[in-house]
Amino acid sequence: QLVESGGGMVQPGGSLRLSCKASGFAFSSTDMSWVRRVPGKGPEWVSRIKAGGATTYTAESVKGRFTISRDNAKNTLYLQMDSLKPEDTALYYCSSEALGISGRGTQVTVSS
Repeated sequence: QLVESGGGMVQPGGSLRLSCKASGFAFSSTDMSWVRRVPGKGPEWVSRIKAGGATTYTAESVKGRFTISRDNAKNTLYLQMDSLKPEDTALYYCSSEALGISGRGTQVTVSS
């Protein structure tokens, strides 16, 4: 199971930190991703982190502003989002492609 939290409404230029609490599987052995979805559009991959946490990949659209990390001792995945823009408004959810699971998501709205 994956449960996201930390979303909300923020002004442009603001920051948010999303969390994804994992349970029921070997989180520390599983690569994880953040994905976002805007109504009427397909999902957009945001960032990915390898199981050990040392290797990350980030979409060009958020590179330099978003940082993915994980705490395997706490079974938790994070996404630090800085310098937020209105176009970052979306439902953000965590997922494991290998296991074919994802959470329900947490809404992020960037608006003045």
